[in-house]
Amino acid sequence: MKNKKRSIVTGGLGFVGSHLAEKLVNLNHKVTIIDNFSNGKLENIKEFKKKVTLIKADISKKGVWQKKFKDNDYVFHFAGLADIVPSINNPSKYFDTNVKGTLNVLEASRKYNIKKFLYAASSSSYGIPKKYPTKENEILDPKYPYSLTKKLGEDLVLHWGNVFNLNVISLRFFNIYGERSRTNGNYGAMFGVFLAQKLKGKPFTIVGNGTQKRDFTYISDVIGAIIKAIKIKKSNVVLNIGSGKCYSINYIVKLLNGDIIYIPKRPGEPEITWSNINKAKKILKWKPIVSIESGLEILLKNIHLWKTAPLWNKRNINIATKNWFKYLK
Repeated sequence: MKNKKRSIVTGGLGFVGSHLAEKLVNLNHKVTIIDNFSNGKLENIKEFKKKVTLIKADISKKGVWQKKFKDNDYVFHFAGLADIVPSINNPSKYFDTNVKGTLNVLEASRKYNIKKFLYAASSSSYGIPKKYPTKENEILDPKYPYSLTKKLGEDLVLHWGNVFNLNVISLRFFNIYGERSRTNGNYGAMFGVFLAQKLKGKPFTIVGNGTQKRDFTYISDVIGAIIKAIKIKKSNVVLNIGSGKCYSINYIVKLLNGDIIYIPKRPGEPEITWSNINKAKKILKWKPIVSIESGLEILLKNIHLWKTAPLWNKRNINIATKNWFKYLK
């Protein structure tokens, strides 16, 4: 098919990347996933693996993988290292992946005239904002190597957009949750850790006293925003993608229903993350539809699908997806 769109998803074996790749496949895109297999899981794409091209590569190093950008329309750059504590322990590794890696992906995109480049930025780059809900024009003041490298990555993206006329958009994601969230490691995404603890019958570990509030966005709302973002013509746009609401960690654990252990809070973490999404609503014609209560109920309804899987990452994607949309109706 001549008009079939061709898309590259870096980090396509990960949580958000795999959901995005699946959505693109369903939209009849020809999808290439580039991943180094360090954090992502093959099982995240097992239901549609035969419909994508999978390339194992380290984006922090230049290589033949960059030639795969030829004749593609879109690049969705989701590959990168996350989490705060590991970035403190090994900042150079984070710089190599999140900054050098982004540069290498940008250069390949520039060389092969990619029509649209979408960068997965992080709300952690705001540091501790002065105003809530936080707008995109808030001063960026990252507190950790992880958030700094994500900011530097965004700086590169916007600079390449200005200097080299690359059509770019940066989406600053707040806390994303949903199926396929990482459960491995000591510092994985909060919901992944909580669900892993629930499956093992262990108490939830809450950092600090649990009164801190976070802006949680369900994965289907995030994917919806990404798809709308590639359709806008305007370039060099920065948008917050969140729910526009915030909830305490204690409230989240109450909904999950379990015992609690409080552990010391790390310095430099904000008491609140809360997105102002008015700009995204206006430009993308998008708004989140899944409430935190509904999203958690969907997760808990599908938790039985995780029980037999190593590290609780195994999914029956078809069943889970049907359950999500059935519930949302």
